[in-house]
Amino acid sequence: MSALICGSLAYDTIMVFQDQFKNHILPDQVHILNVSFLVPRMRREFGGCAGNIAYNLKLLGAAPLPMATVGQDFGPYHEHFTRCGIDMRYVSTLDDLYTAQAFITTDLDDNQITAFHPGAMMRSYENHVRDVPEATFGIVAPDGREAMLQHAQEFAERGIPFIFDPGQAMPLFNGAEFRAFIEQAQYVTVNDYESQLLEVNTGWTPAQIAERVEAYIVTRGPRGSLIHARGETYEIPPAHERRVSDPTGCGDAYRAGLIHGIMQGLDWPTVGRMASLMGALKVEHPGTQNQRFTYGEFADQFRQQFGYALD
Repeated sequence: MSALICGSLAYDTIMVFQDQFKNHILPDQVHILNVSFLVPRMRREFGGCAGNIAYNLKLLGAAPLPMATVGQDFGPYHEHFTRCGIDMRYVSTLDDLYTAQAFITTDLDDNQITAFHPGAMMRSYENHVRDVPEATFGIVAPDGREAMLQHAQEFAERGIPFIFDPGQAMPLFNGAEFRAFIEQAQYVTVNDYESQLLEVNTGWTPAQIAERVEAYIVTRGPRGSLIHARGETYEIPPAHERRVSDPTGCGDAYRAGLIHGIMQGLDWPTVGRMASLMGALKVEHPGTQNQRFTYGEFADQFRQQFGYALD
């Protein structure tokens, strides 16, 4: 079984300013703001929602199929995924554009200033779900607006179950479009803040969203997550990380656990715990794709954390 992962592939350039922004920004002069920050520390990470989800699914032994549009500078990322054994046939390169990328500057208070260049991602509508015959499951993760609308519709037309994950693309859609996404999807996943936005935009309560899908999943950070499914609400405990290094990409790792558990036909408490553990293992490492483990190691961690075996 193959999961089609529709979403962004991007580079994250992360810089650290060894001071506080507030010491260099005059509140009464922001209308003529002109500042420069020296950032002696910088790293470049592989990222994007589709990339992060696919990477984590591969760690679980699955066969993800990322679908995205990338630019002329994608070579190092392609080499990275090739080394990981991830199938790249549905990643399209546009030679006249750059790959999507975020430039993130963080100060010592963990405040961030981010510039995001969408680049080739804005033409991701050129990829079609209908062109992927082997897909048996999917996710519509944050991507270009037109692509998200199109991919959801094509999943529905082909009868392929999929997760709708609006994430940071929430501002791109109105209430009618959100309601259409939910009606087309079998699963919806959001964090607790996004759940409030989704409920306001649709005019639907959590129960009304849940009755339209197989499951409505809401992550709650250190408080774990809730899975509303078929009239039941499952409270999923958080997994405990051994150290906190970097929470970036935790949500994408969680979604990889969801996809794998659902495709394996596991019960919701187990699916949720798998997803929770994937998020915790990601938090232990900097960046979004630097954690390494085998499925056997994951299963051992699961048994230690939750007191029963996956098999």
